[in-house]
Amino acid sequence: MRFLLDTEQRAFADSLDAMLTAAGTPAVVRDWSRGERAAGRALWSRIAGAGVFALAVPETYEGLGPRTVELGVAFVELGRHAVPGPLVETVAAAALLAGLDDPGPARRLLPALASGASTATLAAGPYALDADAADVRLAVSDQGVRARPPGAGEAAGRAELRLAGVPGDPCPSLDPARRLFVLPPGGELLASGPQVAAAGARARTWARFATAAQALGVGLALLDRTVAYVGQRTQFGVPVGSFQAVKHQLADAKIALEFARPLVFGAALTMTPADVAAAHLTACEAAYATARTALQLHGAIGYTAEYDLSLWLGKARALRTAWGDPRTCRALVLGDPGRRR
Repeated sequence: MRFLLDTEQRAFADSLDAMLTAAGTPAVVRDWSRGERAAGRALWSRIAGAGVFALAVPETYEGLGPRTVELGVAFVELGRHAVPGPLVETVAAAALLAGLDDPGPARRLLPALASGASTATLAAGPYALDADAADVRLAVSDQGVRARPPGAGEAAGRAELRLAGVPGDPCPSLDPARRLFVLPPGGELLASGPQVAAAGARARTWARFATAAQALGVGLALLDRTVAYVGQRTQFGVPVGSFQAVKHQLADAKIALEFARPLVFGAALTMTPADVAAAHLTACEAAYATARTALQLHGAIGYTAEYDLSLWLGKARALRTAWGDPRTCRALVLGDPGRRR
């Protein structure tokens, strides 16, 4: 059994890191928060050109996948650089469309998602992320997105997948770069029935996995920036980072993130709902704890919106409940019969 990424996977991560570093993502994030899309769309095209979205699309529909380990590698880097946009939602939409019994919607929409020619968002409740920027706005009825409970055959039979229209104004969001919209009712019906319920549950698992990897990257970026800061900031004539109390906080953050890493890539191998929920819970909680440590060790400057650290702080808090809050993920893990043996 392999426990480490291979040479090609590490090279893929390095190439994404170099590309995103050169792109200057903090400026892109700020533009995106103001609704200015040009820089974000240009970056999206470069990410798609690297093959990231094609990893979630089967080869039948002009993709490279599904390749979940490489997808996890990519989303860690996207989180490390705080890349904005409906990244997770595009992957979830690809998983949903590919999971339908009827191949018609997949043949129609997936090739453009794989190439980056179009972007997608998916409503998983009352809101859809970045619906004003997405070209494909998928709305699944409630029974189609939530895991189907035992005996819910009638509800699953009513599940529908629709292409929604243009949304109205954005709603308040924890992270200004994650713009939330309520999709208008109606729209073109793409599919209905139990196939939508099953594909919706698959899409939620994929979204939860991508969110976990993205959160791990956010946490790693917060830790790196905080370590650099306490190494430069001095008090009583010595770096703040030389104090034992500061070292302990950073060590706790490092341990939590490194504990999350194997759960994320382990989930990539199985993609079972319970394994993915464990990865989501652990990675998002580690990133959130690291964000609190980073905020404290940066002092008052951590609250300043003009300081780049705030871009990652907001994202860590928002991802914690994206595609499943801690309580939901714990219930999924504890409800897995295999984990009670």
